[in-house]
Amino acid sequence: MLSEKRNIRSLSTSELVAFFAEINQPRFRADQVEQWLWQKQVKSFDEMTNLPKEVRPQLEAHFVVNELTIAEEQLSNDGTVKLAFKLHDGRVVEGVLIPAGDRMTACISSQVGCSLACKFCATGRLKRMRNLDPDEIFDQVVAVKAMAKKYYDKPLTNVVYMGMGEPLLNYKNVLTSIDRISDDVGLGMSPKRITVSTAGISKMIQKLAEDKVRFRLALSLHAANDAKRSEIMPINEQNSLDSLAESLAYFHENTRNRVTYEYIIFKGFNDTLKDADELISFHKKIPGRVNIIEYNPIDEGEFEQADPEKVDAFAKHLERNGVNVNIRRSRGKDIDAACGQLANKNQIANEVAP
Repeated sequence: MLSEKRNIRSLSTSELVAFFAEINQPRFRADQVEQWLWQKQVKSFDEMTNLPKEVRPQLEAHFVVNELTIAEEQLSNDGTVKLAFKLHDGRVVEGVLIPAGDRMTACISSQVGCSLACKFCATGRLKRMRNLDPDEIFDQVVAVKAMAKKYYDKPLTNVVYMGMGEPLLNYKNVLTSIDRISDDVGLGMSPKRITVSTAGISKMIQKLAEDKVRFRLALSLHAANDAKRSEIMPINEQNSLDSLAESLAYFHENTRNRVTYEYIIFKGFNDTLKDADELISFHKKIPGRVNIIEYNPIDEGEFEQADPEKVDAFAKHLERNGVNVNIRRSRGKDIDAACGQLANKNQIANEVAP
């Protein structure tokens, strides 16, 4: 029985070099193949025209190049582009292009579904089905980059891991994907233009610090009170605000990168000046930028978008107390732009993978 072909983009450079040694080919063949796969993004071995003709069938016999395709595309009136990506096994994940002047940001996913069950997030309803491979994450960026060219004729400037899944629960694959995105034999994007957003896993934030990563880190905070945060984010029960503050201090000490705090503001839940004061107190422990985010409601969700007046008052109170604040207005209100909505509506997402 023939062994199953391997996804060639799951191989490290050393594994690719070893394969070419086995078939009596020089080491530089691995460099050629990596350039085709990651820089030129070809999806067939026949396109690798600088490889000897006898080598291409050997690659075909041992490997596949898994492809990601666009299953659905939605364009918002505000210019946001939402994409549902179909993976090689039929699963669906999501990505978003967020245009803001010359800034073109790709919001991408790291898992199919999510295990954290945050109450305000549509992705949590899907549960976690599997981690994404580095090439599946990379291909989302390539696809969103193409949307920036198609709709705006502009290059992609930023990447945020804020889509489906918890990036730090897919640690190795996420870091490998960032290496590929930032490598010259890849997309050549500066790590400073890449942000990984976490719901807050203290020990993994410490690991980021020890690995001295160069990309940006964002914490999905949403409440600076343990009881309130645990109510909407069960992960807080094992990762208290004190433990997060300690790990974030360690991260800053090792990387010199300041953290961004993401704070979705919900009507009647975390939108008072008392909530703002709690955020100010937490911010004093580990200073960083605060992004106040208008909530994008999900279908049959229990939370509502806060009143604009309350959002503005909340932000002004933070500013008066020395906090660097940015208000991120809700995007894609006329499309399924909240994280996980398209995948929830797409039956493929809930099928059992073969």
